[in-house]
This record gives sequence, structure tokens and C-alpha cells, in this order.
Amino acid sequence: MRIKRVKIGIKSLKDALEDFARTAEMIEKGGKPKKSRGIYFENLNTFRRILTAKRLEMLHTIKKERPSSVYELARMLGRDMKNVTQDLEYLKEVGLVDVKRTGEKRERIIPEVNYDKIDLEIAI
Repeated sequence: MRIKRVKIGIKSLKDALEDFARTAEMIEKGGKPKKSRGIYFENLNTFRRILTAKRLEMLHTIKKERPSSVYELARMLGRDMKNVTQDLEYLKEVGLVDVKRTGEKRERIIPEVNYDKIDLEIAI
């Protein structure tokens, strides 16, 4: 079984813009840039604000337990539904969680984590 990974890194705005400029220059010269996917934060403090212990626990629970709704996830975590919904939306915005919506009469939101590991990359 292949392990799916998501890469998370710390990259300053200056470094991100330099990467963008190099990629644009390569394309302009007819080259093919190397595909690189990941989620980058400007600094370690931003990273820590987003990936708190409770949110990491949420990612783990979604991956291992596969809750069938946000309500079930909140129950599994022993947390308030409102806080779980906010954290889930935040993780969705940064690309760490996907959600599926059911077409049932009473629509449910099913959270999904489609990777097995998080690789953290910090440039020094």
C-alpha cells in the first residue's frame, strides 16, 4: 500500500515570490517546471496557530475513525459542535481536509483526510 503524504512548509513571502519568479522564467524559456505541491506558511507562529493539538487530533480522528458527519466527529472528540465546525472549516480552507456533502433530505457534511502522513519542511 502506498502512503499518501501532504507536505507542509515554512516559507517566507520573499522565498515564495522568488520560487514563483523562477518558475515563470523557466516557462518563458520553454522549460517544464517541476511539480511541487504543498501547503506553506509564512512563519512558524502561523503554522502553530493553524495546526494546534486539537486540530491534529481532529485530523487523526477523521483519518482513523471515518466519521459519517460533523456531529459524529464532535461526539468522537468530546468537543462542542460549533468549535469542531469552525476548526473543520479552517482546516478545509488551508487544504488539509476535504468535505463531501450527501444528497439526502437532511444534508450531511462528511469530513475526509486523503493522506496518511504530514511531512514538515522548514528552511533555515
